[in-house]
Amino acid sequence: MKLVTVVGNRPQLVKAAPLSLALRDAGIEEVVVHTGQHWDDELSQVFIDELGLDEPRHRLDLRTADVVTLTPAIRAVLEEERPDLVLVLGDTNSTLAGARAATETELRVAHVEAGLRSGDLEMPEERARIEVDRLAALLLCPDERSAATLRAEGVRGQIEVVGDVMADATLRFAPLARKRVPPPHAPGTYVVATVHREANVRPERLRRIADGLSRLDEPVVLPAHPRTAATLSAARIPLGQNVELREPLGYLAFASAASQARVIATDSGGLQKEAYWYRVPCVTMRPSTEWVDTVETGANTLVDDDPDAIAEAVRAATFPEDAPPLYGDGDAASRIANALLRA
Repeated sequence: MKLVTVVGNRPQLVKAAPLSLALRDAGIEEVVVHTGQHWDDELSQVFIDELGLDEPRHRLDLRTADVVTLTPAIRAVLEEERPDLVLVLGDTNSTLAGARAATETELRVAHVEAGLRSGDLEMPEERARIEVDRLAALLLCPDERSAATLRAEGVRGQIEVVGDVMADATLRFAPLARKRVPPPHAPGTYVVATVHREANVRPERLRRIADGLSRLDEPVVLPAHPRTAATLSAARIPLGQNVELREPLGYLAFASAASQARVIATDSGGLQKEAYWYRVPCVTMRPSTEWVDTVETGANTLVDDDPDAIAEAVRAATFPEDAPPLYGDGDAASRIANALLRA
């Protein structure tokens, strides 16, 4: 079997690392296409060095999130490689472009993280998830809730529950990160915050989120996404002395900081799950989440952009002692490889 995997941003590189190992073990030829939607040499090199992974065969280096630009470039690669399947991960514009390009070249699509829904159609990620799931021939779900969602929507593809490949990466790399990179403060004495969603980097919402984080009495480590930093500067949004604005961190440095934080405050979907696996309480600065189970267990609190709610939720956050395992057992990659062989 020959497989083309489309990646474009840092979380997808993280997910692709354990998956590439499992594909290799299963005897599947994998051709990796990196769109260049995001690029981070340090992150890429970490996985190449630690795991012996191959460099992406196709580096498109497009440095854009525009689906109209990404799709024909991916399609040209698919026409050259003619794989048996095209694998896309998550809900980014590279995911959507990869699925569209595969469909246009009459190739089957396999979607990792299929069936996730936040219920918020204003999020471009939500619209991407829905479209990709409608195009996919093989839908690889992290849990039974996602599979039930797809059945209710009447998708045409084959549905399989495999667990979450991000759990594989987290369990593999978090101990390495803590060994290699010291945390920014003593473990359990600080908050890690991330803000990058399109809605949250608009000045009015970002100002309220910054206000909430600035009300805390403990250090808040805020590695700023470039567009977040740009809005903070352009809109002259003040930050409290407790908020430490930093450059984006490499994967290992961030994993070390996040896994040893007292609380994680974020608008990231992936980081909500990672917080759960780290057993660090999470405060989500969005009105909705696709990871509903983390909220239902009491490990994650939705606060939207209300400054009072952000500050109060972070102060009160604790991780429930009886929190059940969620989203797999760290063996999703091998289940995905087996599902691909059967497809």
